[in-house]
Amino acid sequence: MPRSSKKEPYVFPQLLEKIMTAKETGEQRVIRTWSRDSMIIPDMIGLTFAVYNGKKFIPVYITEHMVGHKLGEFSPTRSFSGHSVGDKKAKVTKVGEE
Repeated sequence: MPRSSKKEPYVFPQLLEKIMTAKETGEQRVIRTWSRDSMIIPDMIGLTFAVYNGKKFIPVYITEHMVGHKLGEFSPTRSFSGHSVGDKKAKVTKVGEE
């Protein structure tokens, strides 16, 4: 369920301070954060965040299409490695071979 429209988007206060200082100084360094639930606001456009996914920091460059989403959406926590070969129920055979 999304946040109430009466409330402003939630951004972690210390993260908001880092965003404002980066915008004022014009620095292009990566901002490390653990706040996956912070919403992306227009002030973040053009900045790069290193979002923690529980194991490592994933770099996320913010574009205008990401505004309104949360930082955690762009830093996956699970990696799918595929199904094992033994899980196939029916093996495909060439025509004419049995």
